[in-house]
Amino acid sequence: MNSRFKLNFLLSLFLVLTLCFCALPVHPQEAARAKAPEVSKPSKIAPFRREPSSAALKWANEELRRMSLEDKVGQLISVGINATFLNQESDAYRALKRHVEDNKIGGIILFRSPVYESVILVNRMQQLARYPLLISADLEAGAGMRFDDTVNFPWNMAVAATGNPEYARRQGEITAREARAIGIQHVFAPVVDVNNNAANPVINVRSYGEDPADVARFAAAFTVGAQAAGVIATAKHFPGHGDTAVDSHRGLPEINVARDRLNAVEFVPFKAAVNAGVGSVMVGHIALPQIDPTAIKPLPREVKGRAIDTDEAGEIIEEKATMPATMSPVMGRLLRSELGFSGMIVTDALSMSGLTIYFTPEESAVRALEAGADMLLKPADVDAAFRGVRDAVKSGRIGEPRIEESVRRILSAKYDLGLVEQRLTPIDNIDRIVGSKDVLELAQEIAEHAVTLVRDEDKLVPVKNLKRDAKIFNLAVTNGDDRASIANPFVSRFSRGGLKMETMVLDERSSDQEVQKAIERAKSADLVFASLYGRVRSGQVSSVGIPQSGAKALSSLIAEKKPMIGISFGNPYLLQNFPGLRTYVVAYGDMPSLQHAVARALLGEIEITGKLPISLPGLYPRGTGIQVKK
Repeated sequence: MNSRFKLNFLLSLFLVLTLCFCALPVHPQEAARAKAPEVSKPSKIAPFRREPSSAALKWANEELRRMSLEDKVGQLISVGINATFLNQESDAYRALKRHVEDNKIGGIILFRSPVYESVILVNRMQQLARYPLLISADLEAGAGMRFDDTVNFPWNMAVAATGNPEYARRQGEITAREARAIGIQHVFAPVVDVNNNAANPVINVRSYGEDPADVARFAAAFTVGAQAAGVIATAKHFPGHGDTAVDSHRGLPEINVARDRLNAVEFVPFKAAVNAGVGSVMVGHIALPQIDPTAIKPLPREVKGRAIDTDEAGEIIEEKATMPATMSPVMGRLLRSELGFSGMIVTDALSMSGLTIYFTPEESAVRALEAGADMLLKPADVDAAFRGVRDAVKSGRIGEPRIEESVRRILSAKYDLGLVEQRLTPIDNIDRIVGSKDVLELAQEIAEHAVTLVRDEDKLVPVKNLKRDAKIFNLAVTNGDDRASIANPFVSRFSRGGLKMETMVLDERSSDQEVQKAIERAKSADLVFASLYGRVRSGQVSSVGIPQSGAKALSSLIAEKKPMIGISFGNPYLLQNFPGLRTYVVAYGDMPSLQHAVARALLGEIEITGKLPISLPGLYPRGTGIQVKK
């Protein structure tokens, strides 16, 4: 055998053995490891700009030429869901699927939901939809406002109490980043209402404050941060919901002021948001009789639908009402022509009693479009809203070009958001992005700069002179159904400072015996904390106040002149109801970050630097805040 033949033989043998080895069965675990896909990286998200790109307009116009009237009408409607686990044969799943496939809806609004269930359900619907769905959520306080086990940022009023709009910009940026990770492209924030009415039951701490210029600065900063990170930000609730004493979930609020006042107060933050490039504006159900005095009447009982966003007993029916902004062409012209807004106009939820008391679902949908709206949010009856708009076009009440104008805006936005290229949200990146360390750090940083010491007549803050065996009693009063957990973040963080406290929670279910027991325990304490969780609760009769049981106990202890520190973990105006509180701290919310920050401030671990973004009428002006060194 010569050397060349030997070499060829050996090479052939090597190839045969290699092929035989490759043909051998592989252990399943080894195969799984070999085939395991790499973790997908999130696609690059571009900043969102209000003016559509030329490519977006081209695509939208091409699609419009192919769309039926029903396709176009469907794109105007966005339905609201609480995304829980749904079997595909369940009634709820089939109803949503029908809206996507038959009514051809343009979007979905996510309310209180778990993260993964939301993403999976939305991905299912995106696969079923002919056109990409625009997914929205109210994320005024970050992802935690709507999604379980995520981080709640402090409310806007707490952000403003820091005096630093950079916090608003960073919050907007992180909110957008988390929203896109969850599959949300349209954020219903920031609230730009000027809260100059201390009795406001629905805006309150959701506002940046009572000064139009300050609200404008913070709103513009949030808008810039959010849209730079790739979502549509939404300035709400036009023409302004701050100077109202009625919750539009329960009835129709009224702002009875002239145009000059609107220009000087309510419109200032909206103009700032428009100048900052905000992509959408939400119009609220608010009557302005001096701007549009058109009278409206409540629907007959047999025609009016059931209450959805409140209960029947909670509805506020006004017999002498005037046209709400959502239904008023005057408001649409002001927003488009005078404020120069060219982006998407969305309605507040059409299911709110501020509308449903006066208009059927069909009529409210049609009137909103006539008033200039582009997207109809959460109709009380989706099928009825769809029929109402379709029939209005067929009858000639609304021209089809008017419908196409709005659909073009919506489709163009979807294109520029990248939804035509990728409409599904990857699951494997969510826990790398949502709730990450920098989110927690920013929430805590804002909270620690927001805590505001309004009054300290007995020099109780910080509590550095207390002995470790001092008896501290925490009277927690809540207007929610959360007595078992509401005070836990404050109590646990305070206890870490080496001081223990006994806590008792009073709510609207508390008996007279419980109230008396709380009073007796407080009387025997060396120091009392009055932790007041009077929080905004949309649609609830008890919003922003504290229940009678807690008010009774607090008033009794004030009369006893007990050493007491009142803490508002919500409505900052509560001092007006209890002016005898000699020490008063405002946290502007019940978020864990704010409760931890108050505990640290009282223990002297951090400085107290916050200042009131609102005045407490008859007591303290805006800007009040006692500064306390660490």
